[in-house]
Amino acid sequence: MKRRSFIKSAGALASVTILPSSAWAAIQNDRLRTAHIGVGGMGGADLKSISSHKAVEVTALCDVDANNLAAAKKLHPNAKVFTDYRKLFDEMGGSIDAAVVSTPDHTHAPASLTAMKMGKPVYCQKPLTHHVSEARAVRKLAADKNLITQMGIQIHSFKEYRSAVKLIQNGIIGKVHTVRAWSPKDWGFDGPAPTGSDPIPSTLDWNLWQGTAPERAYKDGYYHPGNWRKILDYGCGTLGDMGVHIFDTPYTALNLDVPKTIINHCRKPTGFGHPNNNIVTYEFPGTEYTTDTLKWVWYDGPGAPQDHEDLKLPNGDKLPGQGSMFIGEKGRLLVPHWAFAKLIVNGSYEKVDYPQLEEADHYHQFVDACLGKDECSAPFSYAARLTEAILLGVVANRFPDQTLHWNNAKSKFSEKEANQYLDGKYRKF
Repeated sequence: MKRRSFIKSAGALASVTILPSSAWAAIQNDRLRTAHIGVGGMGGADLKSISSHKAVEVTALCDVDANNLAAAKKLHPNAKVFTDYRKLFDEMGGSIDAAVVSTPDHTHAPASLTAMKMGKPVYCQKPLTHHVSEARAVRKLAADKNLITQMGIQIHSFKEYRSAVKLIQNGIIGKVHTVRAWSPKDWGFDGPAPTGSDPIPSTLDWNLWQGTAPERAYKDGYYHPGNWRKILDYGCGTLGDMGVHIFDTPYTALNLDVPKTIINHCRKPTGFGHPNNNIVTYEFPGTEYTTDTLKWVWYDGPGAPQDHEDLKLPNGDKLPGQGSMFIGEKGRLLVPHWAFAKLIVNGSYEKVDYPQLEEADHYHQFVDACLGKDECSAPFSYAARLTEAILLGVVANRFPDQTLHWNNAKSKFSEKEANQYLDGKYRKF
């Protein structure tokens, strides 16, 4: 079945119990042979962290940028190198046990699905996919094949965030009715699409970099290596980047699924870049940790967040640069990005007895799970739902100030014009 056909036919979501898959049973001598797709930037960090596990044997490296590939090869001289992940799997499918996907967003699903169809466990960077349809497809395939999977959302395993989850679920502020989350990062671009073309660097395979995305002329400084997150065809903006991190703790703590409605206050669509500033308001169905419904407001871009009574801190303190605020029946819980939560009751800070938690290594957890010695905390059964919620807010930036209604069972919007953005036509490359 062609990849395009597979994704369109993915259908309803399926749940998966986190159990060692059949894949690890074939691993010999407690060694995990890994293939790394994307080894520059975050891919280089993923390579370093995965390979730091004593059981890992880096067997294959893949990158469309020769400079990235050469740097990774120096660290792992015995690994075979590729520029095309499809050739990697064709040639090395029987010699690798797991794949690590650390490419730009638009290649996450195509590479992951290729590995998963071969029965390989996958560690994929966040956001899990570029399109909602892809999120449903990877979740279904992981369940169907009972694969070990993990989304690269490393802070999910940090004590600070796991502690906040326990505090909320233990009722420290009662049932939560609102969450406000923010990041002033600017992975948006409000200008027009560039015209003309620039010479493609000799070290870059531009066709392979674009992969399944629509073909564009190469323009220096717009795409590779650092600005692709800003562009609709390749990235998911600030919401898809930092939103996944900052949404993660409230999403886990409140045991959320996907939202019922979404509205994005932003500039009019340009058809090329994500907006510089977004204010996205979600309404989620209630859970055991929330009131009947949950309101979730996300702010991003320069100047975020907007002033709001919910975000005022005691003693005139300033908000952390990035973070989230839970607002509940008995108080508020501030969760700064990369710090322990702070409890606020009646306008004052209150002492918090933090749960005693052991350190956890998100990367090593994946390796150990592949070896049948642990369980993943962010498998695709979870990561796909979180990613779907994020991506629905990204779709909403095409319809500023319009409320979109999401039908979870049918995986469609009631507003038919929005459904075209749930999928993407895969280019043959």
